[in-house]
Amino acid sequence: MKYFLKQIFARKKKLNFKDKSFLEITKTTKVLEIFRAISNYNDLSEIRYVGGCVRKILNNEKFDDIDLATNILPEEVIKCLKNNNIKFYETGIKHGTITANIEDKNFEITSLRKDISTDGRHAIVKFTNNWTEDASRRDFTINSIYSDKDGNLFDPYDGLKDLKNGSVIFIGDPEKRIKEDYLRILRYIRFFLIYSNKEHKSNIKKIIKKNISGVINLSKERLINELQKLLLSNDLVRLCKDEFSKEIILLIFPELKNINIFNKLSKYSKNLIHSKDFIFLISLLIIDETDNSDYFLYKYNLSNESKKRVNFLKEIYRKSAEKNTFTKKNLEKIFYFNGKSFLQDMIDFQILKSKKNIKNLIKFKKYFNKIEKPLFPIKTMNIMQKYNIEEGIELGQKLKILENLWVENSFKITDKEVDKVFLN
Repeated sequence: MKYFLKQIFARKKKLNFKDKSFLEITKTTKVLEIFRAISNYNDLSEIRYVGGCVRKILNNEKFDDIDLATNILPEEVIKCLKNNNIKFYETGIKHGTITANIEDKNFEITSLRKDISTDGRHAIVKFTNNWTEDASRRDFTINSIYSDKDGNLFDPYDGLKDLKNGSVIFIGDPEKRIKEDYLRILRYIRFFLIYSNKEHKSNIKKIIKKNISGVINLSKERLINELQKLLLSNDLVRLCKDEFSKEIILLIFPELKNINIFNKLSKYSKNLIHSKDFIFLISLLIIDETDNSDYFLYKYNLSNESKKRVNFLKEIYRKSAEKNTFTKKNLEKIFYFNGKSFLQDMIDFQILKSKKNIKNLIKFKKYFNKIEKPLFPIKTMNIMQKYNIEEGIELGQKLKILENLWVENSFKITDKEVDKVFLN
């Protein structure tokens, strides 16, 4: 009886597509435990993949996050997970999201819902068991595709067709969709750059420009998170070639003054950009002769570690014209005092910024990648015994002099040089 009901329910939802790629998820993760836990809850309970992971699988992209949708309530999801000893967190239960965790892998499970009211930033939702209602509240057709564990699709807005045709299309009224959540302006730009092979529609451009002031109401965290996704996409270079997309990004993030740096890149530079992380790419875009980067770091309240990296590169940028900045000796100092990752940032930054002496910079990069940070050979206890000196400020100062001397001399030091410091 249960099987019969499931088949009727499935046919109503046009589950008609199978793709081996979906089966790979069950082989490489423990997601099947979640499917079993919820599917066995009652005769009509269902769970499906949804959103980014479905879109990326259908487009032969790599995916990380696995999002799931279910037609049971959040409290019922919790009950299912508890009954099956699956660890979970109530991460967004107000909006119907429970995060299951199996073997350190997170799976977001969201109950089907519809928006009751929105203010351009937050939504009040009501849970439903209707898959089409849930799909209708999503932003783009390519994000409203659901799949069961075997790859059978439920695609009420023909998102697969749009994905194949390179069309990024809002579900329903585009202006209404944007006013529900102004972050969708940025999401449109990101998805357009990744998936579209068409021109922007004139009405979409008008609607976005008309409503762009609404972005100011979004939290800085959501904005920076969306910017991160854009910068880490493989189609970042396309941003400079698409005038409308670039215009909108600069209206929202005017601090990205160096955005044209992604124009006319060599093959090496393109590969380099694709290998770098968000903070490095942000540094490329915001560092100039002004306090622009300082303002950006303050405005978006980036972590102290991120600020340290950006400020380090800002100092390098200001010294880059000095002839000794990119000598082997100076790079050795950076390597020792700041570490390999900071040195890599410094060299990569110069390769992309200056576009000069790239061969030498690449040689330096390869050289330092192969070696490990040297260990200072002077032992404090040996020094105290040999020179009869007690622990204290004087010892610390002289050891620091020795360390600097050792670094200056390409990590070499003689007994005479040590004697000179401690016997004078």
